[in-house]
Amino acid sequence: MALSPLNERRWRNFKKNRRAYWSLWIFAVLFTVSLFAEFVANDKPILVNYRGDYYMPIFNFYAETEFGGDFQTEAVYRDPEVKCLIATGGLDLCFDDPEGYIEDAQDGMIEGEQIEKGWSIWPIIPYSFNTAVDRPGAAPLPPNEQNWLGTDGTKRDVMARVIHGFRLSILFTLIVTGLASLIGIFAGAVQGFFGGWLDLIFQRIIEIWSSTPSLYVIIIMFAILGRSFWLLVFLLVLFSWTSLVGVVRAEFLRARNLEYVRAARALGVSNGTIMFRHMLPNAMVATLTMLPFIITGTISTLAILDYLGFGLPSSAPSLGELTLQATQNLQAPWLAFTAFFTFAIMLSLLVFIFEGIRDAFDPRKTFS
Repeated sequence: MALSPLNERRWRNFKKNRRAYWSLWIFAVLFTVSLFAEFVANDKPILVNYRGDYYMPIFNFYAETEFGGDFQTEAVYRDPEVKCLIATGGLDLCFDDPEGYIEDAQDGMIEGEQIEKGWSIWPIIPYSFNTAVDRPGAAPLPPNEQNWLGTDGTKRDVMARVIHGFRLSILFTLIVTGLASLIGIFAGAVQGFFGGWLDLIFQRIIEIWSSTPSLYVIIIMFAILGRSFWLLVFLLVLFSWTSLVGVVRAEFLRARNLEYVRAARALGVSNGTIMFRHMLPNAMVATLTMLPFIITGTISTLAILDYLGFGLPSSAPSLGELTLQATQNLQAPWLAFTAFFTFAIMLSLLVFIFEGIRDAFDPRKTFS
């Protein structure tokens, strides 16, 4: 779809801001990789060939009996016996010496008899965010070729948790910021456009609402309803929408008496069309100026809540929980370095991107 001349100019301005442009590319690559985290870091194979049939364990449940085992529970694909069953086509001898028969299966012959070989394609990191790493030693374990960023205090792979936690943090932030921005922009536009008693009453309500101790409300609600992703989204949207009301209201108060608005009213254009088609684009620069603060604030709030134990469920791959692990294990500096650089890179890229978007929407900004 072709862009309008105005949007083409904005895109050219954005590309000329090299810091924002390259930040967008780097962030897009990192976010795309995290979106396919199950294909990158997982304790299940991506694809299994067993007796000529193909299985995708990352999407489907397969009992161990599917591969010649004895149990109806889901197959533990990292178990040597299950690996041997897959590699040898369900050979009963796997339960005696699984490691030895896995090696013998490479030739397609075991004890002089032909077998039907199977195979598995594994992710680059053979651990999920909640997988316990089978390594000798006391946790947390330092980085090595098996665990690139080491393990945390419960022997979970840190690299896998960072990949899954990055995706969770960004998706959570996008949902909260998007919903809060829609509500805040609508409320600010209504206040600024109509003014009068409506604006006065709304301002008093916002003042009261903004003074509500949100952390206490979140703690109380979690104590009653339990911790969940969507409950936390709802509560943060409930307390975040006021961030944009002030700047949008100010822009609409300034613009409602301008000539083009008076002309539109004289021509009988509806209030909704004037507000969101003619006035809102002029208020976007001020709105986009606030978005980096809202986004970084949402990520920080999620991390703080997880750090304090009032955020996402404990089973979730949380970056805030990784920070807590770092403070609890000062003898493991790789945890602190990982948490610091993850937040620093993520927040810096987002700030640079939205600074570029803000400048691209500003008609007074030009780039040489």
